[in-house]
Amino acid sequence: MTNITYDDFTKLDIRVAKIIATEPIEGKSRIIKGRIDLGNDDQRDVIIGGAQYFQPEEMVGKTVIVIANLEPKKMAGVESNAMLLAADVDDKPFWLTVDGDVPLGSPIK
Repeated sequence: MTNITYDDFTKLDIRVAKIIATEPIEGKSRIIKGRIDLGNDDQRDVIIGGAQYFQPEEMVGKTVIVIANLEPKKMAGVESNAMLLAADVDDKPFWLTVDGDVPLGSPIK
């Protein structure tokens, strides 16, 4: 990968969010539809990958780290309006989170 500038990094809106709802997507086994809460009445639909490793309801209540200003992308009829960040180990996601009680929407810098 190539290096990015600090200015490039500052363009990313990385924040703390909570997964508040999930549901399977008909005909899909590797992705599910999720709804996240970024605080301040900002809730968004997202696509969550790696669904072959967990049941949709297992994700509800998880605090995660998201890129909130990623351009929306439509997949399987669902528009995803943020991206959850995860470590990728053999195609299995390990969701990035924070330690402690961090307010939803808190920026990651």
